[in-house]
Amino acid sequence: MSAVARTLGVARSTLHRPLSPGEPRRPDAEGDAEVLAGLKAVAQERATYGYRRACALLNRERRKESQPAVNHKRAYRLMRDAGLLLQRHTGKPTRTHEGKITTMKSDLRWCSDGFEIRCWNGERVQVAFSLDCCDREVIACQASAEYPTALTIQDLMVETVEARFGPGTAKVPHPVEWLSDNGPVYTAHDTREFGRSLGLLVCTTPAYSPESNGMAEAFVRTFKRDYVYVNELHSAAHVLARLPVWFADYNSVHPHKGLKMMSPQEFRRKAAGAASCALEEEWAVPSCS
Repeated sequence: MSAVARTLGVARSTLHRPLSPGEPRRPDAEGDAEVLAGLKAVAQERATYGYRRACALLNRERRKESQPAVNHKRAYRLMRDAGLLLQRHTGKPTRTHEGKITTMKSDLRWCSDGFEIRCWNGERVQVAFSLDCCDREVIACQASAEYPTALTIQDLMVETVEARFGPGTAKVPHPVEWLSDNGPVYTAHDTREFGRSLGLLVCTTPAYSPESNGMAEAFVRTFKRDYVYVNELHSAAHVLARLPVWFADYNSVHPHKGLKMMSPQEFRRKAAGAASCALEEEWAVPSCS
């Protein structure tokens, strides 16, 4: 339509057929009530999800029932009219970062960071985690009511390596970057040497630039918003018992825009399937005629 309008030198609006008075503007308006009911159910269960993630979860259920997917623009319109949209984020970055943290394949770069959860009784839980910079999966975590030490991060490194390459793996089969900020537990000499002994390429962000570890920073913000702040935080013991459930839900359910609205585990399964098909094609034996 745009190309035709440019060729004729007229406005696009003049090329549209005007609607008759009794003709509905949207042919899909009849199914809006059903779609809205599904979006409301998602919003009630996951109040921190925006329209894109709510639409992704709704489409998962609709695909299971062999129903057509809902366009995210339609979901936006319905949630906007029903007052279900989240407040728009207006924060502005204080520093521009043009580097890319994301990798094209899994197990090429892992990032790590930590955060604190304040419980209602005054106790605090310290969490350190590792995240894959391609599939966004939380690979391993260390959580305790005590502040993390260099040994905590070393244990986290071992768990991460074993989670991706199998129990008992003493060294990664190929170089993997370990990206973190300049926290003392990460820059400690013992931590760096231990990481190198595992085959990790230990690297840190520039000084006074935690935003350079943006994927880990974004995960902390997302995890606190979608899991910590919407659940009960009675005590440290209660939070420590719930953390594995929250991480499992994040890995298996949470949709990511950068993963085409798939969860980390969905993305990994799809990538593994594609790699397996490519390998089969490469080693396929041609049939004799």
